[in-house]
Amino acid sequence: MHKKQIMAGFRSVARIGETAFVAAKAGIRYATDKPSNAVLMRQTFEELGSTYIKLGQFIASTPSLFPREYVEEFQKCLDKTPVLPFSYIEQVLKEEFEGQSLDQIFKSIDQKPLASASIAQVHAAVLKTGENVVIKVQKPNVETILYTDLGVVHLISKMLEKALPKIKFASLSDITDEIRRRMVREVDFIEEAQNLEDFVQYLQASQNQYATAPKVYHQYSTRRVLTMQRLYGVPLTDFDVVKKYSKDPSQVLITTMNTWFGSLMMCKSFHADLHAGNVMLLEDGRIGFIDFGIVGQLEPEVWMACMQFMDALQQTNYQEMAKNMLKMGMTKQNIDIDRLAKDIERLFSGVLSTDPQELLGNKPNELNDIMLDMVSVGERHGIRFPSDFALLFKQMLYFDRFMRVLAPYSDIYADSRLKMLHDIEPDSKFIH
Repeated sequence: MHKKQIMAGFRSVARIGETAFVAAKAGIRYATDKPSNAVLMRQTFEELGSTYIKLGQFIASTPSLFPREYVEEFQKCLDKTPVLPFSYIEQVLKEEFEGQSLDQIFKSIDQKPLASASIAQVHAAVLKTGENVVIKVQKPNVETILYTDLGVVHLISKMLEKALPKIKFASLSDITDEIRRRMVREVDFIEEAQNLEDFVQYLQASQNQYATAPKVYHQYSTRRVLTMQRLYGVPLTDFDVVKKYSKDPSQVLITTMNTWFGSLMMCKSFHADLHAGNVMLLEDGRIGFIDFGIVGQLEPEVWMACMQFMDALQQTNYQEMAKNMLKMGMTKQNIDIDRLAKDIERLFSGVLSTDPQELLGNKPNELNDIMLDMVSVGERHGIRFPSDFALLFKQMLYFDRFMRVLAPYSDIYADSRLKMLHDIEPDSKFIH
């Protein structure tokens, strides 16, 4: 154990040196090329790797704390990470299952990964008992790098204080705490397993037989290794393939959305990264939800206020929009509803001059633009939105892309099959 601590210490020192070197290169680049602050920061974060890429994604998804220029720039912050040789993954497995031979647990493990990201790599495997599984394995030294980087975030926060003077409604220490909370949770696979279990319990409680999530093999899971049932299916972004499994692709989308909307009301947390790689149509016609590493938490009342806001928008009732914006956000001061309503009217009058029904469907980035504008209006009135609020809008953008593939000529939001608000029992243990 002492040796491990010494090695972790050496890796921390090396990481700090690497960070300083990349920062120096950024300084030279700023002096010679004169990029904007947002572009330079995004490029530097990508060069620094996993923790900073995650930090960039946090900036991109938290417009309530960061100016528009940075939010938009960091949407380009892609998680590009190389595939690690299987020998590194095997090393982690042996460390986590110390005292057991891997041959005692697995009949076979595919050395070629199914997927690779900054934090983990996923491999297909077969258990000794014959079940087909996937194992999500944390990459070596990820935690050491993460905690070292988070220690440096305090220094970065001082830079942010100068570079981002528009941060008003949260102290930089609050921002640092939020970053730490999200990142630390993502490297704890025991917590991800619990997120999966909660979702499965929600499906059972709501008697939803049309969706599923992988079974967790807890006896073969640790903080750094997550062993799950392997689901076989196709992504929702290939219409021709989906058509082979379902007569009505639009119903596939509606089932997916209804299940997700229900989780907002009934589940302890909601899947906050439901892109094409994390949801699939299974061979038996059910919808499979996978990868619960990134989740959000939202009070059901906030989601109801969101829906009432959108309903008021369709009716161009700016007073109701203002009231529900207050319910969605947080404020420590008295708000002039009439003034807020007039600001909202100025914001949306241009959008509504076309067709309110098209608000959610025509342009992939339109909803994100609306979110940023809403945050700006709220900021002027002292309203701060919950940090996970933006994750809702990000998911709406994902659904927008699914709509273009599975129901390009339909208005899904006007479809009577879509249930954006679900009835919940007052004594339900799944309510927040």
